[in-house]
Amino acid sequence: MRLPKLFSPLGLFLLALVLRLIPVLLAINLPIGLDDMFQYDMLGRSLAAGEGYRWYAQPDLDLMRSYIDIDFIAPDYDPRGLETSFRAPAYPFLLAGVYTLSGLESRLLAARLVNATLGALLAPMAYALARRLFPEHERAARFAGIALAAYPMLLIYPLALATENLFFPLVLGGLLALLRAAEKQRARDWLLAGAILGAATLTRSVIFAFAGLAGLWIWFGLRNFRAAVLYGLAVFALVLPWTIRNTLLEGQFTFVENSMGYNLHMGYHPAGTGTFQYGISVELLPYLDDGERNTLGTQMALEYIEDDPGRVPYLMVRKLGYFFGLERRAISYFYTNNFFGSISTVPLVALFLAFTLPFPIISTLAAAGLPFVRWTREHALALLLLVAYIFPHVLLMAEDRFHLAILPVLAVYAGWAWVALPALLRNGVRSLPRLLAAGLLVLLLWLNWGLELHRDAAKLAQLFGPEGNHAGFSY
Repeated sequence: MRLPKLFSPLGLFLLALVLRLIPVLLAINLPIGLDDMFQYDMLGRSLAAGEGYRWYAQPDLDLMRSYIDIDFIAPDYDPRGLETSFRAPAYPFLLAGVYTLSGLESRLLAARLVNATLGALLAPMAYALARRLFPEHERAARFAGIALAAYPMLLIYPLALATENLFFPLVLGGLLALLRAAEKQRARDWLLAGAILGAATLTRSVIFAFAGLAGLWIWFGLRNFRAAVLYGLAVFALVLPWTIRNTLLEGQFTFVENSMGYNLHMGYHPAGTGTFQYGISVELLPYLDDGERNTLGTQMALEYIEDDPGRVPYLMVRKLGYFFGLERRAISYFYTNNFFGSISTVPLVALFLAFTLPFPIISTLAAAGLPFVRWTREHALALLLLVAYIFPHVLLMAEDRFHLAILPVLAVYAGWAWVALPALLRNGVRSLPRLLAAGLLVLLLWLNWGLELHRDAAKLAQLFGPEGNHAGFSY
């Protein structure tokens, strides 16, 4: 039997899968560690048990009360838990299917194996995207495939019960399906593209902005009204039933997840800077009624904005900076809370750089290459994804982990820049405006990272200090 070539789509998938299985198997007994994972696990268990889309059943509520003061319980509280609209449903339903097959005792390992498989799909899909956008540059496709296969943060993501494990391949799959449909012009391809992006919306609703813009791209960019209708019907066929369910549950229009008020409260809090901060994050958690939490969070955010409207542009810039920030939160949290014990300085610095350098390398190359791209309709669609995904986070709340959803697109443009940019730069003066634009983008990225490191210099000194593993940073 012939082995697949390493740089073929199958070879990239197998490489990515093996690299992701290593941390999964090394952490085979790792418990749930963060609030989000606990909530997704609750929902998955409830669905698997046939109790519906509920969380905070009595045993889970008792466990949570040992960490957070829960002061709101509805008079008609059901011990099976509260029906919720706060979290988008796709990933909990996936967990429920996994739990049904694996049983609850082995559920975490089974879920992480599924996560690893889903994550491994990113490598061949990034390769395929590069082949579509830059068909004459196979080396760029290899660059993108290898980057996604070996990207350090993506290697450990399968350990987390987090929506990103499903969301990332759905977003990339939706983009690929749209490009294929535009090429083939078949009804079934438009329906498939809509279904994939509908499923992505049911995983994280922030992608719905791109789903809508993609419909306009089909209608006006491709001048294909029929295709836009087919695509839109497929999107809404998935999104609308859950929206109706949530609306009936809350008694007012509610989209696929009811978390905007929570995010607005976090994004505009007067003690915050537009990103996740632990103390602020728990202020609304005692409100288990999703409608009340959403209304209260929205009202408070609007009051914060009204009290200091001049702060809004500042916060938007800060959120953009956080979105493109260095991926150091996970390593900082786990090391300073003594998950790994003490690590001497040299290997700790090497580990820190292994997690923080890949994104600057990829995004710098992508920023350097983007001004030189010939903007065809296919590239315009990729740009729409970047803009439509980034902008809502600038309005709401941003973290560095959010940029991982667009990492495959950035890796494709980074691969193209690595291969083609030297030849483009030799054109000299004719490329000067584009060269200046590329230089500006790169400068802004590195200025952002420099300011971030300067801002957190004291924390970094603690991290690398002799008692860094006991510094106890919050997540």
